[in-house]
Amino acid sequence: MWKGRLAIVAILAVSLLAALSMFTVRGASDDQLEVYSWWTGPGEEEGLAAMAKSFEAANPGVRFVNAAVSGGAGSNAKAILASRLLANDPPDSYQRHAGLELLDDVRSGKVKDLNDLYRQQGWAKVFPKGLVDNLTIENKIYAVPVNIHRANLLWYSPKALKELGIAAPPKTWAEFLQQAEVIKAKGKTPLAVGPEWSQKHLMETVLLGQLGPDKYEDLFAGGLSWLAPDVADALNMYAKVLAESDVKSAAGDWQPQLDKVFSGSAVYTVMGDWSSSYLEQSKKLQFRTDYDVVASPGSNGVYDFLSDSFTLPTGARRPDLARKWLIECGSPDGQNLFNPLKGSIPARTDADAALYKGYLEWALQQWRDPKTRIVGSLTHGVVANNAYNAEIDSALGLFVQHGDEGKFAQTVERQFRETQ
Repeated sequence: MWKGRLAIVAILAVSLLAALSMFTVRGASDDQLEVYSWWTGPGEEEGLAAMAKSFEAANPGVRFVNAAVSGGAGSNAKAILASRLLANDPPDSYQRHAGLELLDDVRSGKVKDLNDLYRQQGWAKVFPKGLVDNLTIENKIYAVPVNIHRANLLWYSPKALKELGIAAPPKTWAEFLQQAEVIKAKGKTPLAVGPEWSQKHLMETVLLGQLGPDKYEDLFAGGLSWLAPDVADALNMYAKVLAESDVKSAAGDWQPQLDKVFSGSAVYTVMGDWSSSYLEQSKKLQFRTDYDVVASPGSNGVYDFLSDSFTLPTGARRPDLARKWLIECGSPDGQNLFNPLKGSIPARTDADAALYKGYLEWALQQWRDPKTRIVGSLTHGVVANNAYNAEIDSALGLFVQHGDEGKFAQTVERQFRETQ
């Protein structure tokens, strides 16, 4: 009963915030630009402020209105944004993860095609082809990426490996299983995991490592069936990897998931590279000395990316200013102002490398390497639309509980056809 009342209160709160936002915008003047995001955390908030200051300097007399909404790792912001888009009252630009997370907005006509802006700015020449391919929806591009994060990473303590007598982190998931026996014999957990989305993140990296980038992409594009033998083997490996984790006492969020590794109770964890900012800024650890990272097993040379991007909404009150904001987002100066503070790297390959130190220097080198293969993240909105991702979430929750690989594969295979 109380859960039902709390849900009603939450819905009413979101609706009230949406109404207030709509009222504020309707009273806005033409000399301001409203930009909507969920960037309210340390680093990202400062990065957005730096870009806003640059935008205002380039557009004298225009006030940048930061309409960021905090909480729920972006879920609160997305809920309010959904209300505004439904009411045809969009901000001048809003944040989405790059890729198929934007598909619903595209098909409902909520965002404008940016192909002309891409041609004018020459962005196809400075964004890697793999990124542009993943930004393209039905032959058009609807968002400008500000940054790049990497999902397929395995984090560890060099000191812990040395104490365990392990020469190097595993290059394959089969090697991880071998190391897990050594680790358990020493009374430690081989792999720390966090909440359900981090377990999905882990599945994504196991699929990538076992299938390789071509089959990984085919799987989410519908060219490879979830019922195929290779996929069955990959899911079986995921089940084995999960069995070597602390999933039964999973951490409540990704930060305490990392804490288990660096407190010494666990040895490895899979997480995105926002981890580096947390480890360096909050935990005061030094890259290569106190913490280290490699591509998740089987995915060396592959960059499983996610990206924050901004759009030009249909019905934006100040579309000309919105385009100028998008140019700021895609510019070398804008990306170099934002990313060192956020703890991410620029989407552009011509950004000033001298600004990126420690982990970010290594990440930028990999991103710029023409030999690096770029694929999109499942968990973070690139390769699956919202409806399909939600169905995978539901099926995975049951899989983690009951371990029925065949039922999981049958469910997500069926839901792929039903959600496209």
